Amino acid sequence: MGRIAYVNGAYVRHADAAVHIEDRGYQLADAIYEVWSMSDGRLCDPEGHFARLERSLGELSIVMPMSRAALTTVLRETVRRNHIREGLVYLQVSRGVAPRDHAFPTQPVPPAVVVTVKRVDPDAAEARAAAGVGVITTLENRWGRCDIKTVGLLPNVLAKQAARAAGAGEAWFIDAEGKVTEGASSNAWIVTADGVLVTRDTSANILRGVTRATLLDVARSENIRIEERAFSLEEALAAREAFFTGAGALLMPVVAIDGRQIGTGHPGPVATRLRSLYIATARAAAI
Repeated sequence: MGRIAYVNGAYVRHADAAVHIEDRGYQLADAIYEVWSMSDGRLCDPEGHFARLERSLGELSIVMPMSRAALTTVLRETVRRNHIREGLVYLQVSRGVAPRDHAFPTQPVPPAVVVTVKRVDPDAAEARAAAGVGVITTLENRWGRCDIKTVGLLPNVLAKQAARAAGAGEAWFIDAEGKVTEGASSNAWIVTADGVLVTRDTSANILRGVTRATLLDVARSENIRIEERAFSLEEALAAREAFFTGAGALLMPVVAIDGRQIGTGHPGPVATRLRSLYIATARAAAI
C-alpha cells in the first residue's frame, strides 16, 4: 500500500501531495514543524511536542490551525492510514497561502497543515546505538532564534551534509566562545570524568528539545548529577562519554568527535542505560 499524507484537510496519496506555490512556508520559510517519534503506532512525548508546537506558533504569530484534540485525531489517523508502527510523524504548519510579500498578509489566511509518516527500522536503530557514531564540529552560523522550531534549516542542512560526507552521524555547532551549542538536529550531552551529566541550558537560544526534557527527568530519577550549562569542545573531547538526543535519534552515543576518540571509543554505561530508560519512559507515556 502506498504512503498517505494529510494536506490541508484531506488525506491524499503521498506521491500526489502538494502545496500551493505561494505557500509562505515554501517561499519564505514562514512555517514551523514538529516531529514525534512513534512506538507501536503511538506518539511519544505528546505533551512536550504539543507544548513546543504551540509556543513556536505563538512566537511567529501563527494561529493554531485546529484544537489540540483535533490535531491529535489527524496525527493518529495519518499514522493509521500508513499502517506504520515504528517511525516518525512530521507536522508542518505554515502561515498559509498569500501573494508573496515579506510582511504578513494584510488579510488573515488559514494556516497550511501537512502531516507525513515515515517508517523507522528499530533493529537498525538499536544496532547503530550499540556501535555509537562519530560527530564533526562546525562553526555556529544560524540565526538567533533557534528556540523556535522553524523550517528555516539551511545551515543545519549544510552541517548535516558535511557530517554525512565525513562518515559521521551528526554535526555539533561551536559558538564564538568555543562552546558546543547543539547538533544539527539534536541536543548535545557529555558525561564528565567525575560522572556529571552536562547539557547546555535552553536559555542560550537553543532548541528546547522534548527528548532532552524527558531525559533530564529520567536522569534525575536515577540520581545522576546534572549540570545545565555550556561546555567547550575541549571538555567534550576529554569527557568520559558523549551522546546526542532527539526524536529521530532518541539517544545516540558518540564515540568520536572530529575523528578523536571519546572515552573508550565505545558507547558508555551511562548513555546505554539512559537510552534504555528513555525508551521505556516514552513508550509508557505514548498516546
